Amino acid sequence: MNTAMPSKQRGLTFSGFLFGAVTLIFASIIGLKLIPAYIQDSTIKNVFISIANDPEMQKASPRDIRMAFIKRASIDDIRAITAEDIDIAKDGDRLVLSASYPVKIPLVANISLYLEFNPSSD
Repeated sequence: MNTAMPSKQRGLTFSGFLFGAVTLIFASIIGLKLIPAYIQDSTIKNVFISIANDPEMQKASPRDIRMAFIKRASIDDIRAITAEDIDIAKDGDRLVLSASYPVKIPLVANISLYLEFNPSSD
């Protein structure tokens, strides 16, 4: 017969479980609210790269470049920036497009996240 003293039980307490669950839920909510902003930034960067790599845009005027952005932005549903927010520069013979814009994401009550993005075709 086994008469040894049982070892002390170990495990997760109910309060520990609740704390972990609340932390996980809060992190998930923040993550789900941040994902669209990062997807939008990636889309803007991809549009900048495609315009900058377009051979027809290399000699185009800034107005034509902005019109190309407007057309692509309407297709990709870009609302974070407008064509006037784009900085157009030449780096040698390469076209470089960039922008800087903030995104404010409300979380709870008066708590918000403030993100600043700087997409570039460089």
